[in-house]
Amino acid sequence: MIKRTLPFLAPAAALLLSGCLSTAGKIVTAPVRVAGSAVDAVTTSQSEADEKRGRQIRKQEEKLGKMQGQYQKHLRQCDRGDREACNKARDDYAQMQYLMPGAAPQRR
Repeated sequence: MIKRTLPFLAPAAALLLSGCLSTAGKIVTAPVRVAGSAVDAVTTSQSEADEKRGRQIRKQEEKLGKMQGQYQKHLRQCDRGDREACNKARDDYAQMQYLMPGAAPQRR
């Protein structure tokens, strides 16, 4: 009786075990996938680093532009005789020199 049912049970067992093998394969590869995701989350690609640096440069240039406007305003006020504006213009100029890319702050 067992010999007769064995040929019929083999395909059924194969179908049942294929799901188990698939699940087992997923379980075995899960640590590798998790580790790969963790490495991707921790490391920064070169393009991401370039984008970040580009944003920093744009922010710095924007800030420099605003300071240039303030400096020009204070210079005009200084030319009209406002001593406080002269001091502010001097401070603005020093800050702009500090923010200039590649330019070392000048000592006086």
